[in-house]
Amino acid sequence: MTNEPMKKAVFDGSGDEEAPDALAIDASDEEEGGRIVWTVGPDQAGERADKHVTEALADLSVSRSQVQDWIRSGAVTINGQSCKPNGKVAAGDELAVDVPEAEPLESLPEDIPLNVVYEDADVIVIDKPRGMVVHPAVGHASGTVVNALLYHCRDLSGINGTMRPGIVHRIDKDTSGLLMAAKNDLAHASLAEQFKEHSVLRRYYALVYGNVPHAKGTVDAPIGRDKNDRKMFAVTDKGSKRAVTHFAVLERFDDYTLLELRLETGRTHQIRVHMKYIGHPIVGDPMYGGRAGRTLGMQGQALHAGVLGFVHPRTGETLEFSAPLPDDMEQALHSLRTR
Repeated sequence: MTNEPMKKAVFDGSGDEEAPDALAIDASDEEEGGRIVWTVGPDQAGERADKHVTEALADLSVSRSQVQDWIRSGAVTINGQSCKPNGKVAAGDELAVDVPEAEPLESLPEDIPLNVVYEDADVIVIDKPRGMVVHPAVGHASGTVVNALLYHCRDLSGINGTMRPGIVHRIDKDTSGLLMAAKNDLAHASLAEQFKEHSVLRRYYALVYGNVPHAKGTVDAPIGRDKNDRKMFAVTDKGSKRAVTHFAVLERFDDYTLLELRLETGRTHQIRVHMKYIGHPIVGDPMYGGRAGRTLGMQGQALHAGVLGFVHPRTGETLEFSAPLPDDMEQALHSLRTR
């Protein structure tokens, strides 16, 4: 297709072949501070600069008034030139925003129940429920994993500052499953290095639409911001980073498939974007699913971080944990198996 990136999907094996062993992955990639650059698409031509930038940075949860302050301070440029909040953008314009470092939020302990899978003096592993944000941010100052951990642990590493104490990695708000946190700086440094070396084991399970025809495969396709909706991500060759997802079929249900997934890279929304890209979006995904009314009774997306493994930062012991699928995902699978 013209002007579209080449799809890179490698499949091997027959429909009955066993799933391969899990692979290690990166930590999530996210933007916080620094410069963000993109090109205005034809559909956005003529929009006010403040409106366009606010919508483009929707996932950062910044207000329009905040964007207006950035524009007035010179933090926003169009084709390298300063602009006004009510200035118009044109197709092909290059927008650049020097996002200020986030002002520290005061993360307060909150008595929120946690499903603790493992805990010692250095590390805690929890099974995060779907719908829970990992760390405080604009628009999510409370009710997060960090707020719950501060109440439960009282002691978390300070490497990530007051906004994200103890947080080594994260999973999407709408993804359930295993998440680890560091209780001191020694543990944090060790776990962060393991992510950097791709030696952390993380295995996801997803129920997707359609019958995936191959037993296993790899999607190697770069991910960047969606040119038509800046709060979403898409496979694109513009302003993107390489993204690689390995998958294996666990079970087929004619028009649905249960997959095991391992990430070789850790881009924002990577599994969700890649599954949509190959024509098998995740059931119930509110952003990338696109099949309203076919959620099998689930109250959210069928994506679960089911396995987590790492080397203990103090003892050197290899630890591996697993968490069962959430109840509504199990019920959806049961309904498919018995229909």
